Formats: sequence, structure tokens, C-alpha cells
Amino acid sequence: MDHILVVDDDPNIRQLLRDYLRDMGYEASAASNGAQMKQALRQAELRQSPIDLIVLDLMLDGEDGLDLTRELRRENAVPIIMLSARGGLLDRILGLEMGADDYLPKPFDPRELVAKIKVVLRRTRAVPEAANATGTGPRGRHADASAFVSFAGWRLDTRMKQMLSPEGVVVSLGGSDYRTLRTLLDHPNRPLSREYLLDQVFDKGHTPLDRSIDVCVSRLRHHLKDSARNAALIRTVRNEGYMLVADVDHEA
Repeated sequence: MDHILVVDDDPNIRQLLRDYLRDMGYEASAASNGAQMKQALRQAELRQSPIDLIVLDLMLDGEDGLDLTRELRRENAVPIIMLSARGGLLDRILGLEMGADDYLPKPFDPRELVAKIKVVLRRTRAVPEAANATGTGPRGRHADASAFVSFAGWRLDTRMKQMLSPEGVVVSLGGSDYRTLRTLLDHPNRPLSREYLLDQVFDKGHTPLDRSIDVCVSRLRHHLKDSARNAALIRTVRNEGYMLVADVDHEA
């Protein structure tokens, strides 16, 4: 069973979601704040039943959901679905910028949450196939099952979803950032449209105003110390999208 951790300071929501998720066949745990969340993560690892996904409320006492997401992303790639009573576009963008994989405004139907959990887990575990860069190619698996991918002095561990910098610093990646980087690495030195990247990374319908990929690229540039103003590694290609400019080596 997939193990879901619900982090919300409302005891009624915690109980409702924990019971509903268990009825849907998930192992479910709950925490009311950041300290309890960290304890639950440690205990789950000790029991050899690690957390597969966190449902995290944005508004918590003490550390809020954004702070906790930022902290998690320094060392953990566990998928995160953020909940918030504030359903505005800015909150959604902030959540994605911090490393959340998806966003659900309150109030919501628990069935919608379960649907999002299934999608996030599926796309987190799926490894998309190298395909037509215009966005018309099929989805599937990467052309290889390389354990490590090296580029521009960086080394990506595809199993741990971590990068090792040229200076030896480990950088953990959130699910959407990892999939964005993998897709760019699958097509080095080739422009990829935003539509193609959205399809490969988020596996969902999109609109011309959907900036999710831009948020992911911005975070990757920050990790790679590749400033947007003078981007040398992930370049913006006018009227097309983005291109990773580097030689890429795959290691078994």
C-alpha cells in the first residue's frame, strides 16, 4: 500500500482524510504541524514503511506549508500536494516554486484529492520516453535506464533524484523539477516547447497561461547557479521554449 501523510492543523480534516484514505486502500498517517510531520517521516522510515506522498496544508501554526516544503526539498524528494483555503493563482505559484508537485484549494471533495494523489504518484514513478519535441510524441519510458547522468560538471542520480554539484554538494529535487531536468537531458542541445514539457512533466491539459514549467525551470536554474539573465546551461529559446546546452553522458 502507498503510505500517505496528511499534515493539517484542523483535527476534523485530519480524521476525515485519514479515514477516507484508509477506506481507499492507502496506509494513512496524520500530523498537526511541522514537528509532528518530521517525526512521522522518521518513524515511517524506521518501520520500513516510508511516506510515499505528503498532503500538506499551507496554513499551519509555526512553520507554514511553504517553509516546510522548502525545508523538505533540501533533502527529500517525497511528492507533496499542497492544500490551502486561499485558492489564488499566486498561492499556487508559490507552492510550486517551493517544490510542491500539485495544489488543491479548500474546500475540496476527498475524491478529488485521491484522484490527484493517483496522478502525482503515477507521474512521479513514470519515466517518460524520449519523444517528439513538438509535444506530439507518445509518453512512456526513457530510452535508457541510466543510474547516473552527467552534464556540465553535474551528476544526476536518477534513483535518489539528487544532483551532485561540481563542488560535491548534494541537491535534492522535487518531482516536477526532476522530471523537467530529465526531459531536458533526454534532448540536449535541442529546443523543447513549453507545451511538450508540460505534457511530459505534468501529464495534464494546459492553457497558454500555465506557467508551471517556467517555475520548474526557474528553480532548476537556481540549483544549477544558472542565472536567468545570463543563462548558459538552460537557455530560453524565443518563441519556442527551453534548451539544455551541454554534452550529456549516461552511466549504468
